[in-house]
Amino acid sequence: QVQLVESGGGLVQAGGSLNLSCAASGSIFGISTMGWYRQAPGKQRELVVTINTSGRTGGRTNYADSVKGRFTISRDSAKNAVYLQMYILKPEDTAVYYCKALAQAYSSTIYREYWGQGTQVTVSS
Repeated sequence: QVQLVESGGGLVQAGGSLNLSCAASGSIFGISTMGWYRQAPGKQRELVVTINTSGRTGGRTNYADSVKGRFTISRDSAKNAVYLQMYILKPEDTAVYYCKALAQAYSSTIYREYWGQGTQVTVSS
């Protein structure tokens, strides 16, 4: 199995910044994509950003329009980790942020989605 552990988050004033980290562990055969999603109260979970972590497209990113220019994702493939730097935070960025990985465990023959437990980000106005 694959486990994802997030860290970071917290409370910040509008215009401030926060950093999130996510590390994958367990019996990992490979990880193709990692990323961040968020879910605000009463809303559906939505994409924040993903990054390809292997292959010819390694490093390719996909940002939600709402965070382009303010959030930056980076990776450390050797550590199976991704990081999210969030700048110029807005109250509408308030949500639980979830890390997701598309990974294959040694016990499996396919890639599947794995999710972290989520970390709260609150931006006050």
